[in-house]
Amino acid sequence: MTASHNKVALITGAARGIGAASAAALLTDGWRVVYSGRDAASLQEALDRASPAAQAHGPIQERALVVTADVTDEASVAALFDRAVKRFGRIDLLFNNAGLFAPKGLLEDIDFAAWKQVVDTNLNGVFLCTQHAFRVMKGQDPQGGRIINNGSISAHAPRPHSAAYTATKHAVTGLTKSASLDGRKYNIAVGQIDIGNAATDMTTAFTQGVAQADGSVKAEPVMDVAHVADAVVYMANLPLSANVLTMTVMATNMPFVGRG
Repeated sequence: MTASHNKVALITGAARGIGAASAAALLTDGWRVVYSGRDAASLQEALDRASPAAQAHGPIQERALVVTADVTDEASVAALFDRAVKRFGRIDLLFNNAGLFAPKGLLEDIDFAAWKQVVDTNLNGVFLCTQHAFRVMKGQDPQGGRIINNGSISAHAPRPHSAAYTATKHAVTGLTKSASLDGRKYNIAVGQIDIGNAATDMTTAFTQGVAQADGSVKAEPVMDVAHVADAVVYMANLPLSANVLTMTVMATNMPFVGRG
């Protein structure tokens, strides 16, 4: 069986967690997928895990590409997009997923180098990838494409001692809205998915106990990361005449809505 379409997705931070789950879901849905991240071995492992379910749409080696890249480095991002276009001819979807949690600690004790590292990855990396996606998408035929930014529940409300992470995620929301406006003339749709407590390596500790705003530590529920991947696939498959500007996908009983 051949792929149901020839659409191409580029996923940053695709080695694990939300990125790996979303890349696998897109492959299974018939997309051609560029797996991007810093570690080639981890990216290949993620692709290998996804391959059995995605084989129905054709040989994986023809539909997937692993590219190591650092989203904080402009030359590395340029090389990533060049390789993707050289291999597949176009880019229909960018999922800006790569990100870092901020180091825990009091705001007044945050190391400035650590602050800059979070900003470089969570904000500057999203900007660089968005910029290069714009350049590709506005010049390809047919013109246009879609960009999905991985925001966070922290784009709405912070956890204690998360100034760097929260600041970058609020900034990503502003970038999403600005890029959505600027992309209209090129048929580029830009949206954001804000995720709360998806079960990944980064949230393992949540089920043991997480610091709350009242100073207590409480266990929090998590949800299967597959539900996030399904939401990404839904957003990705919309026609470019329709856009999900913002979507929140969260564990139902996590302490976000209401007074905690």
